[in-house]
Amino acid sequence: MPKLKPSKDFLDPTRAPVFTARFIVCLVLMVVGIAWTVYYYLVARPERPHPHGPSFMQDLHHWNYLIGFGLFFLGLLLSAHPSTPLGRGRGVVVGMLGCFLLGLAWICTFYIFSDDLSPLWVFNDLGQKNLLVGIGFMAVGFAFATRWE
Repeated sequence: MPKLKPSKDFLDPTRAPVFTARFIVCLVLMVVGIAWTVYYYLVARPERPHPHGPSFMQDLHHWNYLIGFGLFFLGLLLSAHPSTPLGRGRGVVVGMLGCFLLGLAWICTFYIFSDDLSPLWVFNDLGQKNLLVGIGFMAVGFAFATRWE
């Protein structure tokens, strides 16, 4: 009788549960990071005509982007653990390629529109720091690459 290979499918219930505490924390970190960045850009940015929102957020200026993207990247990094769906089986490849392609797309978009970034939200505020965001996505992709079997 031939020996069956263990399933590599990241949603296979025999490998591990899909919704672990680590996975929930990863999702929360990513959502909070996106929400922080969007809220700062749309509401609390001091460059807006009538900024409102928490004064501590206005005082942080561009550090808000570091907080937002940092939380998002931290959530992605933590999701590379084998106890999460992105950290096992095909999820690793999806996470790795997704991060690499997002980083490449971010940097290419910045270079294509670098003459006039005014129509691109967030890009126009970050300026040269867009390169750091793109490289950050690629760095997270390398974290996924170390988990690839």
